[in-house]
Amino acid sequence: MRSIYSLLFVVWIFITACNKPEVAPVEMVKGLDLPDHFPSPVYDFSANPYKEEIFLLGRDLFYEPKLSANNTIACGSCHLQSNAFTHHGHNVSHGINDQLGKRNALPLFNLAWQPIFFWDGGVPNLDLTSLNALHSPVEMDERIENVLIKLAEDEKYPTRFEEAFGNAEITSQRFLQALSQFMYSMISSQSKFDKVQLGEASFWDDELKGQALFEQKCSPCHAGVLLTDFSFRNNGLPINHDFERGREEITLSEADRGKFKVPSLRNIAVTGPYMHDGRFRTLRQVLDFYSTGVQSSETLDPLLQAEDTPGIALSEIEKTQLIAFLETLTDYEFIRDKRFSETNDDFTK
Repeated sequence: MRSIYSLLFVVWIFITACNKPEVAPVEMVKGLDLPDHFPSPVYDFSANPYKEEIFLLGRDLFYEPKLSANNTIACGSCHLQSNAFTHHGHNVSHGINDQLGKRNALPLFNLAWQPIFFWDGGVPNLDLTSLNALHSPVEMDERIENVLIKLAEDEKYPTRFEEAFGNAEITSQRFLQALSQFMYSMISSQSKFDKVQLGEASFWDDELKGQALFEQKCSPCHAGVLLTDFSFRNNGLPINHDFERGREEITLSEADRGKFKVPSLRNIAVTGPYMHDGRFRTLRQVLDFYSTGVQSSETLDPLLQAEDTPGIALSEIEKTQLIAFLETLTDYEFIRDKRFSETNDDFTK
């Protein structure tokens, strides 16, 4: 349950973010490599301009276990760089004292382009996302006021905050801004898919056929260069253990029952398991589900019930071709980029 403190931050963010620029001024993002073939970010850089020292502080905080109540769990514990910053191999993430959450950890990349966060869209601004894990009793089970005390008592952090912000004061706003700055800097745009888009590479036969299938059968939801339309949809998953209401938990509307955010498919080959509860271990299992496992319901997405049988008709050959295309979405430069790794050394790209 969110604390009153978190709710006050929500009000603060709504007040400060009501007039977002469509295009970030160059001086606000100097030092960031914003891809030319991407649309304009939606994040309000004017409220948190990029600065290398803030980025480096954010990286330290991302890998800092003192953010948890017993000093054992960091953000990086459940968001692993080698898997595009998701908790690879775990259906749902394991938090403090090895407690289980209820949802699969979403990967972290291209967050400056996301208008809303988490599977249910419960957080409207990147600057607030860290509070969810911090306050969750099954993730970090901590309070921000305790974290600030621990950071102030650590011999390195007053100096790091002074380098980043001009003085050693450690505040909740600075703490959240530093984490956000590290996370909005996680830009994934160097996959083979991107290089084909830019005319720097070409697909081989199965990849090309898979792309055609993708554009025909998948792109209405996984749209554009970001490979998501950021909508919330019910994709017909059968009930698996505890029923998840999804977006309905936030909106309280029955029309949103069973709807979850459409995730980006970038880096999908390395971010399994799949779906909000991590029930599928492989991409083949995902495609098998869409081919034969989709269940009808009142809120099932219309795109999945266009035919007599709900789902997406796919042959075994088409599944192989689709997987070939999906594998081109892996950005190996991103998942190996030393700027985002757990290190205290100055980064070089």
